[in-house]
Amino acid sequence: MTYFLVTFLFMLIVIALMAVGVLFGRNAIKGSCGGTGNCVCTEKCDKRKKLEAEQAEKVIMLNDSIKL
Repeated sequence: MTYFLVTFLFMLIVIALMAVGVLFGRNAIKGSCGGTGNCVCTEKCDKRKKLEAEQAEKVIMLNDSIKL
């Protein structure tokens, strides 16, 4: 019963601390570019193009293996 009470009190403290953080209105976690809604790029960078090409290749390979 002691473990239950200690755990319950610990969780209450954690929830209370999170509530205090919400009350103070701290900023939401964002990416380095300010989040997904702030993208003003007209063209994708090389790194992004490479990543998307690799993902597309994996999808094609997965679809081919499913058809077999």
